[in-house]
Amino acid sequence: MSKLKTAYFCQSCGYQSAKWMGKCPACQQWNTFAEEILQKEDAQKKGDWKVSSSTSLKIATKPQRIDEISFKEEDRLITPDQELNRVLGGGIVAGSLVLIGGEPGIGKSTLMLQIALQLQNYKVLYVSGEESLQQIKMRADRIGLKNENLYLMTETSTQNIFKQIEQLLPDILIIDSIQTLQSAFIESASGSVSQVRECAAELMKYAKESSTPVFMIGHITKDGSLAGPKVLEHMVDTVITFEGDRHLAYRILRAAKNRFGSTSELGIYEMQGEGLREVSNPSEILLTQREEDLSGISIGATLEGNRPLLIEVQSLVSISNYGNPQRSSTGFDQKRLNMLLAVLEKRGGYRLGAQDVFLNITGGLKIEDPALDLAVCVSVISSYEDIFIPNSICFAGEVGLGGEVRAVSRIEQRISEAEKLGFKTIYISKYNLKHLSPENHKITIKTVAKLEEVFEQLLSN
Repeated sequence: MSKLKTAYFCQSCGYQSAKWMGKCPACQQWNTFAEEILQKEDAQKKGDWKVSSSTSLKIATKPQRIDEISFKEEDRLITPDQELNRVLGGGIVAGSLVLIGGEPGIGKSTLMLQIALQLQNYKVLYVSGEESLQQIKMRADRIGLKNENLYLMTETSTQNIFKQIEQLLPDILIIDSIQTLQSAFIESASGSVSQVRECAAELMKYAKESSTPVFMIGHITKDGSLAGPKVLEHMVDTVITFEGDRHLAYRILRAAKNRFGSTSELGIYEMQGEGLREVSNPSEILLTQREEDLSGISIGATLEGNRPLLIEVQSLVSISNYGNPQRSSTGFDQKRLNMLLAVLEKRGGYRLGAQDVFLNITGGLKIEDPALDLAVCVSVISSYEDIFIPNSICFAGEVGLGGEVRAVSRIEQRISEAEKLGFKTIYISKYNLKHLSPENHKITIKTVAKLEEVFEQLLSN
């Protein structure tokens, strides 16, 4: 019997060391090293995935000139879930490895089971290492969909999983979750850095050699990052995060990495008793239907990927009674809010230094688009002056340090979305007029160059 070899792995980033270290040289974290047993793999792995005789691999054995390489557009599997198709870049690519992460209870398993039930014409294998078959069946009955081509399996050994795969030959494989799998060729416990890396490597080999799409559900750590080694995110083709508050109805599907599409797209779902409902027009749910006129509320036109959104911005400005004024924002960058408040005080003359300022982006979204700056400034001043902004007005503009309103990208899409939702007026930068035809829109387009012009027009009404 050969002597067991051990190594120390950083549980945060996966860095390997021959001895224990107090501080990880890769991620600079303290006390993250744990000893794990290593075992060399045999030349022949019983139960490991092998390429069948009918599968042919084209491996480049010598360098090729780029103009000699032929390229064919990837065939995509179009699912009935349009939100997932958008986030993946147009559908599921054959042989792709997709990692889905999110907080516990956010709905990752429900989303994947719902998609598996919707794919009626494809053989889907759903492997769960966390739930029993009866629990999965209960969730499927609650969703209310039926699929005779869906096969369920509760297993954590990768070798046993591949044995069933060789017999079933599924079109799509779903793993729930990657942290529960365990390979017989690694002695450490499931969920450890070496186990997660080995199991992900075996699944990647299977996906590429069989051209079968594989979805892996992954846990996240307390700081919100995906659990396991960082190499896990580098190995997969697509990393998708499922975000949202468990106490709110809406969920957001966002791509953090995508080798086959854009990473700026997002999908929106509403969690209901019978599963997740796609939200095809998110602007309607992000705008509150108010019955009374309230100050501190404005509407901003933003973009997430290729999708225009009209979002409600809420602000509350009050006198600080505790010495240092508070600055709090939800869904908006805290440092950018501080910058905009400084611009309003310096360029606009508003004494906000002694005021508490609270900002909220409705719907649970996290917005990084600078085109929302103008709506944030208007919302803050509306609350500061206690003046109501009409519901028929929206804003799209970036605010500079000089108080100027700068042009934003794809203004036509923002204006068209506002017009479709029934807005009467939109404020934009005058520098956006260069490539804009106002006569093509029924909505009133007001152009401004500085913040003072916006406040003069709004406060004079």
